[in-house]
Amino acid sequence: MRNNAISPATQLCAVIGNPVGHSLSPALHNAAFDALNLDFVYVAFRVEDLKSALAGMRALHNFRGMSVTIPHKIEAMAWVDEIPEVDRAIGSINTIINENGRLIGLGTDGPGALKALLDGGAEIDGKNILMLGAGGAARAIAFTLAMQARPAKITIMDINEAMLQGLANDLTKGTSTPIEPAVLNESSLAKAMAEADVIINCTPIGMHPKEDVSLVPVELFRPGQVVFDIVYNPLETKLLADARSRGLRVISGVEMFINQAVLQFERFTGQEAPVEVMRRVVLERLGA
Repeated sequence: MRNNAISPATQLCAVIGNPVGHSLSPALHNAAFDALNLDFVYVAFRVEDLKSALAGMRALHNFRGMSVTIPHKIEAMAWVDEIPEVDRAIGSINTIINENGRLIGLGTDGPGALKALLDGGAEIDGKNILMLGAGGAARAIAFTLAMQARPAKITIMDINEAMLQGLANDLTKGTSTPIEPAVLNESSLAKAMAEADVIINCTPIGMHPKEDVSLVPVELFRPGQVVFDIVYNPLETKLLADARSRGLRVISGVEMFINQAVLQFERFTGQEAPVEVMRRVVLERLGA
């Protein structure tokens, strides 16, 4: 239950996407608003006409913040007024803030992932990073690591050669971190795994309901590696379970999801987020 009645002063936040019915964001953010007794409410909107949706946001004085999810993260950049350099380089945004009719677009996926890695005990400085997947999440994470950490090298693997090469070219042009693209197959994966210190799965492989698959054969793990899977449903994917069975440090994607939501909440409200409240809501919704 909300502690505040809805009033003309209530600030509106929302997640937009298509589809959007599965989103945990309304439960997460409303619990956080209630915990701090803030006059905010967060809802979900299925949106097809993105340009009109953002024009509406701009026109509605109380429409404070928006979370942007699939398939709108790239197109949204065309309809906002300001985007930080790192997010322009990444090529997508997942957050929009309405500052008196001026729309500020930014991304929290990359910083959320970096915080999850560091909090989980992963060393990035001087380490070889292996990223599986070259899609939108991989772009956000790779650019954040390349621009805000100091990895020795980032190896990126995907079966889509054009998308893979596009990301590698953008990273090479936009950062000073050595980038090594490789088309994903059995032999290239085995070679990359032999060199990798930190493995990050940025693909949906292992996500519910296809929970019994992993991109990495268990025999390719070696001592000392850290494995991070951005999939958070299930909380422990087969990739993470296999890595844990080999004694490796593992980091669940739920930490990235919570971190990116915390960063959004703090931009929406200007308040420090009640992180444990947000974590509890997510874990409850995921059946933990």
